[in-house]
Amino acid sequence: MFGLGMQEIIVIALIILLLFGGKKIPELMKGLGKGVKSFKDGMKDIDDDKSDDKSSSEK
Repeated sequence: MFGLGMQEIIVIALIILLLFGGKKIPELMKGLGKGVKSFKDGMKDIDDDKSDDKSSSEK
């Protein structure tokens, strides 16, 4: 996973826990998940628009 070992991941997780606290992490992950979903939906819309343009220009 990106060249990170288990020790590095644990250190990063502990730093995040110390910075944001245990109660904020679920809120942050929820926001991150919504952002990723929005990004994927946007990319899907762009792909759909490209395929629609190709099919209409071929006619």
